[in-house]
Amino acid sequence: MLATLLIAVLGFIVIAGVGFALFSPAGADAKTLKRAQVIAGGAEAREAVRRRPGVTAQEQRRKQILRTLKEQDRQSKKARLSLEARLKQAGLSMKVSTFWMLSAALAAVVLLLVLVLGRSPLIAIGLAFAAGLGAPRWVVGFLGAKRIKKFTEAFPDAMDIVVRGIKSGLPVHDSLRVIGKEAPEPLASQFNRLVESIGMGMTIDQALEKMYDEMPTPEVRFFAIVLAIQAKTGGNLAEALGNLSTVIRSRKLMREKVKALSAEAVASAAIIGSLPPAVALLIFVTSPDYMAPLFNDPRGHILLMIGGFWMTLGVLSMRKMINFKL
Repeated sequence: MLATLLIAVLGFIVIAGVGFALFSPAGADAKTLKRAQVIAGGAEAREAVRRRPGVTAQEQRRKQILRTLKEQDRQSKKARLSLEARLKQAGLSMKVSTFWMLSAALAAVVLLLVLVLGRSPLIAIGLAFAAGLGAPRWVVGFLGAKRIKKFTEAFPDAMDIVVRGIKSGLPVHDSLRVIGKEAPEPLASQFNRLVESIGMGMTIDQALEKMYDEMPTPEVRFFAIVLAIQAKTGGNLAEALGNLSTVIRSRKLMREKVKALSAEAVASAAIIGSLPPAVALLIFVTSPDYMAPLFNDPRGHILLMIGGFWMTLGVLSMRKMINFKL
C-alpha cells in the first residue's frame, strides 16, 4: 500500500515536472524576452511600437479613400452610360420614352417591309431587331462622339480665353461668360449652362460636375480639378490654366500621332471585316442560284445567323485591338 502511494506521488511529480518544463518556462521566457527587448531597445523600439497603430490607421484611411473613389467612378461611369446621358451627349433634347417609341416604330416598319418583300419571318425579325435596337443607338453614339470631339478640339482655346481674362483683371465668372458668347458650338452652349448653373446658386464644383455628365472628357475633369485645388489652396490660377491648356494640346498631338501610327492596322481591320460580306454580295449578284439556298432553306438561315455572329465577334475584337484611348 505504501509502495503504491509512493509510486503515485512520484508519477505525479514527474508528470507535473515534464509539463512545467515543456510549457510554462518557455512561454514565460518568451514573454520576458519580448518585454526585455522593448525595454532595452531604447527610444527606437518604443518609437516603433508607438508608430505601429498610426501607420495602420493611415493605411486604413488610404484604403477607404481608394474604395470611395472607385465607387464614385463606378457610379459615374454607370450614369454616363445610361441612355439619357448619351442623348444629352449627342445634343438631342428628346426624352428616353420618345427614343424608345421611335425605335419601336422603326423596327415595325422594317419588319413589315421585309415581310412584304416575301422574305423569311426569321430574317424579318432579325432585321427588325437590328433596326430597332442597334441602328438608333449607333446613331446616338455617333452623334455623341462627334460632338465630344468638337468640344475637345475647342477646349484649349477656351482655357486661353480664361487665362487672358484673368490676366486682364476679369473675374473667372465673367471669363466663362465670354466663352459662352464667343466660342463655337458645342462649347458655347456648355459654358452658357455652366454660367447659368453658377448664377442659380450652384458652386463651381457642382456646376462642373453637371457639365462633366454631359461632356465626359478628361479635359473637363482636369479643369474642375484645377479650379477646386486653386479654390482650396490659392495660387496663380492663370498660370495653372495656361499649363492645363498646354497639356490638353499635347494630348491632342499625341492622339494624332497614335492615329497616324495605327492607320495601317485600322485599314487592315476594315479590309478584313468588309471582305466576307463583299465577296458574298458579289457572288449573290453574279450567281443568284448559288446563294439561293442560304435564303430559301432553313438550314441556310441557321448558317447565316452563325456567320453573322462570328463576323460580329471578329469585328468587335479587331475594334478593341485598334481602339487606343489617351
